[in-house]
Amino acid sequence: MARTRNPSCPSLPLLGRFALRSLTLCALGFVWCLLSPGQLLAAAIFEDGYLGLSQAELRAKLGQPQAVRDRKAALRVFNYYSFSDWEKFYKKLVAPQNGEDVYTYKRDGVDIRYSFGYITDLSDTSDAPPLYVNLVDIEFSPAVPIERIASLVPEFRPPVEPTAPAFRSNIWVLVFKGQPSPAARFIVRERAKDKLDWTLAFQLFTLQGLPEFLTLKAPIDRLEISAQSIQLVKQRQRLTHEPILNPFSQEFSRQTPPPPPTKKIPLPKYAE
Repeated sequence: MARTRNPSCPSLPLLGRFALRSLTLCALGFVWCLLSPGQLLAAAIFEDGYLGLSQAELRAKLGQPQAVRDRKAALRVFNYYSFSDWEKFYKKLVAPQNGEDVYTYKRDGVDIRYSFGYITDLSDTSDAPPLYVNLVDIEFSPAVPIERIASLVPEFRPPVEPTAPAFRSNIWVLVFKGQPSPAARFIVRERAKDKLDWTLAFQLFTLQGLPEFLTLKAPIDRLEISAQSIQLVKQRQRLTHEPILNPFSQEFSRQTPPPPPTKKIPLPKYAE
């Protein structure tokens, strides 16, 4: 009698293929779990091309830094070391994550200094956890007007839409660009970072103070590229961050300055 095959019971070769596929998926999942978040995110997060890079990737891209610096407390006062001295001695004394790689350039008569701040991968418990870029600090000497920054810093491509979120104070201008990235949480130190969205941000600082009527002629000493939260600005920093029209939009350039305040003629005071 001919033996019939039960259509509801898969053949042994088919069972073998299912088993092989299951084993493959399990192996991939195991490898994924072994990889730390830093290894998975070792790439630029935003279009600036720097935030999120590992230190090794940054140095492969820009070469060996001309110097390394570390910050004294929260002040903008730094100790500068040669790269060789940092690697041989100060790296162990100061701690690797406290050192900022420094690169200097001369562009159109302006001295430009890039400094890259790092954050460690907290999930890596090895003796030398990898470092990842979380801040790009760009300084100008002498100060340059806002309208010149894009030609001096190739990584600075500000938004042109008038609705792009922008804020100001008396010493800085903050502009957001693009959509938030979940991957950016990896390079943020904020305690509640998982509850917020993080977006590419350009913050322009001036030591001389910004005029009340802001124009693109205002001098800028320093530009920071980082990941910041629009929600955080609106919720917690509304007293220090005044919303403004995007300074890099055409609508902003068409604004007319307010009329100068009129001086009132003082009235004489007569004795009663």
